[in-house]
Amino acid sequence: MSTTKKMCESCGMPLKKDPKGSGTNSDGTKSDKYCSYCYESGQFTYTGKDVNEFQEHCRKMMVQGGHSRFISWLFTRGMKRLPRWKN
Repeated sequence: MSTTKKMCESCGMPLKKDPKGSGTNSDGTKSDKYCSYCYESGQFTYTGKDVNEFQEHCRKMMVQGGHSRFISWLFTRGMKRLPRWKN
């Protein structure tokens, strides 16, 4: 895995915080762009195209994981600028 990418290009999570280290490509190799929550076996786990819906999905998952609503908002507010959503 390349160390040039430090954050998931889909959700912005630091890859070093990913319990699996990163997502996986279709050939089983580690992705250097996406975390395991966003990308498995060469496919995005969230297939929608609306970044606002994805932000809300991530916020809910973070709150369920024990983060406060404020922290969840704070960590997801910049998603629109990430490479996956810049179209």
